[in-house]
Amino acid sequence: MRAELHPNSVNPLAAVRNLGILAHVDAGKTTVTERILFATGTIHKRGEVHDGTTVTDFDPQERDRGITIFAAAVSCAWDGHRVNLIDTPGHVDFADEVERSLRVLDGAIAVFDAVAGVEPQSESVWRQADRHGVPRIAFVNKLDRAGADLDRAVESIRSRLHPAPLVVQLPIGTEDGFTGVVDLVRMRALVWADDGGTALEGPVPQELREAAERRRRTLEEAVAALHPAALEEFCTPPGRLSDATLAGALRDLTLTGEGVVVLCGSAYRNRGVEPLLDAAVAYLPSPLDVPAVRGTHQGTEQRRAADPEGPFAALAFKVTATATGRLTHVRVYSGTIEKGATVWDPATRRTERVARILRVMADRHQPLDRAVAGDIVAVVGLKSARPGATLCAPDAPLLLEPPVAAEPVVSVAVEARRRTDTDRLAQALARLAEEDPSLVVRTDAETGQTVLSGMGELHLEVAVEKIRRDGGPEVTVGRPRVALRETVARGVTGFVHRHVHQTGGAGQFAHIVLDVEPLGHEGGQEGGREGGHEGGFEFRSAVVGGRVPQEYVRAVEAGCRDALAEGPLGGHPVTGLRVTLTDGSTHVKDSSDTAFRTAGRLGLREALRACAMTLLEPVAEVTVTVPEDAVGGVLGDLAARPRRA
Repeated sequence: MRAELHPNSVNPLAAVRNLGILAHVDAGKTTVTERILFATGTIHKRGEVHDGTTVTDFDPQERDRGITIFAAAVSCAWDGHRVNLIDTPGHVDFADEVERSLRVLDGAIAVFDAVAGVEPQSESVWRQADRHGVPRIAFVNKLDRAGADLDRAVESIRSRLHPAPLVVQLPIGTEDGFTGVVDLVRMRALVWADDGGTALEGPVPQELREAAERRRRTLEEAVAALHPAALEEFCTPPGRLSDATLAGALRDLTLTGEGVVVLCGSAYRNRGVEPLLDAAVAYLPSPLDVPAVRGTHQGTEQRRAADPEGPFAALAFKVTATATGRLTHVRVYSGTIEKGATVWDPATRRTERVARILRVMADRHQPLDRAVAGDIVAVVGLKSARPGATLCAPDAPLLLEPPVAAEPVVSVAVEARRRTDTDRLAQALARLAEEDPSLVVRTDAETGQTVLSGMGELHLEVAVEKIRRDGGPEVTVGRPRVALRETVARGVTGFVHRHVHQTGGAGQFAHIVLDVEPLGHEGGQEGGREGGHEGGFEFRSAVVGGRVPQEYVRAVEAGCRDALAEGPLGGHPVTGLRVTLTDGSTHVKDSSDTAFRTAGRLGLREALRACAMTLLEPVAEVTVTVPEDAVGGVLGDLAARPRRA
């Protein structure tokens, strides 16, 4: 299905496609990317995921595990178009890589398994693309597998993702007998030899002509129901759509998101790749077809159209450290940037110098003299730019909205095996967090552990392995220690404490009487008369007759708060208690703030030893976000689970 729409010679941006490959893990994204590079002549030998020889899975961990971990950018040419592709990960632990890629893409190819149909991560990345308003076409892959069924896969797209699937191809053969497709737009057959290669174009086989006509009619009806111009032609005798009208309507529906063009094939056997490329350049948008990027400057919103002559504006979406330097991957939205130019980062309010500009081919790079609006390139020389940073012309500042980093959900404790490597480990962790915003490094103030948090166990495993492979220190990984709390199960009343200290000069004297009790719900709702109940602690004074002056009452409260740092059971912080000062006395010379603060601290410590104490374990709060049509099923599942008292 060679594209009917040709590049605009007046504006070269019309011939640019910035696309992503999205799918569930093992649906065939990387194989599709590899076959696209082969079909366009960018590479001359097809690599395989299971052999670790693909272009985009160049990281040693990706080759060892057989999955895509890091989003990799490649560039190729097809039918007079420049196609910039980003092969994104399919594993849920690396969803943040997909999020940052979608932020800078104009369109996407969603790959589905012809046997499994829509899988969980397929649905997740589809929702991500919905949030970013990225137009998509669908490619049902692996039609050569046993049990492959295009119609069933299309129905799962319709029922689970809710677009209007517009199937533009009919498979020729099933499972092992899959040899080609019928192009329903131009009503022609494309058949591939056993070794792949170039498709042989010919008329629709006689045995498939009736089925092809029926499916063409179904496609026309579906398009006419969604596209006003197509409906007008469809309702005019002879009641059919021309090839040009159908192709134009398919493009319009793809750009608006009202429909999704569905193609099929087997990337592993190199069948269906060329029609997929034709569909990508025909139906998916160029930088001119997407809305102008929006940003802010001094609180006012501004828009920058994709114009090479406009003010420079770009967004950094990925940072990688290589043996040759720090690469910052950027999408240029407006203007032109040349090597040696100075750019402005409005978030950090710093200027940076672009030493080199590179066109990225996974782990290989081609030097460029300049990059213009619509380009996705890597630049060398930026020292402080992070993923999500805006780069713009110093005389035309603009701040673009950065991608939103996901909140980490799993944590591990990491430490260097040798104490002398502690600083090296800190530097390695800082580099990891700089390259991947979904990784968070912190030091637990209570346990003293260095905690690395990420999107899942595999995510953290990959991060730690990256430290080792990049020449970092030997690392020990374990579970983070849990910060427990202690609380009062049964309190005491009338606990007397006297603090008397005489050193030859002015002495210290403080006499206090304390009631200690658990802090119930009623205490959590109303503040105490002396300091409230922040942090699960409430202090009150019930002293009458001025036996303890007000300034000493505040000192007693401060001393009690000091005592909460370590409980009697295991030295854990104490929470959930109410302390009431009921009585006390002073000395005319030896009483002071210091004496009563010390009495409060020591007195509460002794009182806690007399109380019945218990340990509190942390409680995790989980927020579940589900599509509206799945709320009932999720609530039913949660209700069926046993509840702990």
